[in-house]
Amino acid sequence: METMQTIDFSFQVRKCQPELIAPANPTPYEFKQLSDVDDQQSLRFQLPLVNIYHHNPSLEGRDPVKVIKEAIAKALVFYYPLAGRLREGPGRKLFVECTGEGILFIEADADVSLEQFRDTLPYSLSSMENNIIHNSLNSDGVLNSPLLLIQVTRLKCGGFIFGIHFDHTMADGFGIAQFMKAIAEIARGAFAPSILPVWQRALLTARDPPRITVRHYEYDQVVDTKSTLIPANNMIDRLFFFTQRQISTLRQTLPAHLHDCSSFEVLAAYVWRLRTIAFQLKPEEEVRFLCVVNLRSKIDIPLGFYGNAIVFPTVITTVAKLCGNPLGYAVDLIRKAKAKATKEYIKSMVDFMVIKGRPRFTEIGPFMMSDITRIGFENVDFGWGKAIFGGPIIGGCGIIRGMISYSIAFMNRNGEKGIVVPLCLPPPAMERFRANVHASLQVIQVLDKVDRDMQTILSAL
Repeated sequence: METMQTIDFSFQVRKCQPELIAPANPTPYEFKQLSDVDDQQSLRFQLPLVNIYHHNPSLEGRDPVKVIKEAIAKALVFYYPLAGRLREGPGRKLFVECTGEGILFIEADADVSLEQFRDTLPYSLSSMENNIIHNSLNSDGVLNSPLLLIQVTRLKCGGFIFGIHFDHTMADGFGIAQFMKAIAEIARGAFAPSILPVWQRALLTARDPPRITVRHYEYDQVVDTKSTLIPANNMIDRLFFFTQRQISTLRQTLPAHLHDCSSFEVLAAYVWRLRTIAFQLKPEEEVRFLCVVNLRSKIDIPLGFYGNAIVFPTVITTVAKLCGNPLGYAVDLIRKAKAKATKEYIKSMVDFMVIKGRPRFTEIGPFMMSDITRIGFENVDFGWGKAIFGGPIIGGCGIIRGMISYSIAFMNRNGEKGIVVPLCLPPPAMERFRANVHASLQVIQVLDKVDRDMQTILSAL
């Protein structure tokens, strides 16, 4: 079955030495403080993203590396804090020293054409990671280092791969997509981005005095008495593709009051449940779902804000309840998590960061899934058209490796629209997860066929 396919795809890449790209014009030297959402411990890592582009015959002779390099320098004039360096002050408070030093850039050439791996996407992406977006810093640290690394890799066919590592404390998914779109607009000939960047991190700064008014389960520092922590280096990455038809059929198995749930809600519940089963935990153990909620629709955040405007409301249940109940139980929990993100919850969470010393997410029994289908990484157009794939290719990294996944929009080789889910698990758990998904999708296919047969019968009456 296509969803279960895993392909190792290797090719040679010649990389030039990393270079710094500074803003094209002089920019202010100043210090800018991050928000109390930005500088929490769990966001202090570099997140990799990849966009893949076809050859465009109408742009024959144009070099994507040259075009994008020049556009980055011009875009950094507007986004000049990204060309600076992160420092840490008293109380572990992060701020940017706007030095104008620039971001790191790598020019590369691959001895492969897009056609050679187009049919294996997205499954080949995790094995290609080191080639298409190599972390030349060799560290997920964020202090005193370039805040962005961009690698543009030319393909033999004239297509190219745009890879980016970005410091998550500086921007969330919407924020980094906004910067990428600014580069793309300038690459297509604009003098300035259509949406100008807005700093205003004070919008998400703690109250004076700060006060915690809501229970924040996502930051519980639980003692690992059962040795459930998994070493990050004992994991493998795999990507799974689910068609819209499969997701719709999954939704039809839910109780009637949940039929209006989103594709993200049903798929997140499905992955969370099967992932938990794959870990073979004890029935009484607690597991948590951290729901990534975008604040831009919750509070008054100006257009152009590119900082972290996300919170992580959490629900807790036991392994027995999550795995022993039908899928609707997990969907209902995820909906309850999303509903927690009220204005008071947001203020309390920001205050919590200051009072508790910017703690990291709980490390015992957590799973987080982020819906990036609405961010639109695949819509970033540097002049060669939209990307055929855009988004993260691994299930988390840095200090959250293995506990996070994403839902990424994708169209497979058969023209079917669906969602890619990257997952990071220990090898035995990955094999059990793969087998459980395979078995459940076979059941889904049968249910879908029965439903279509019934529709055919009813339409003939």
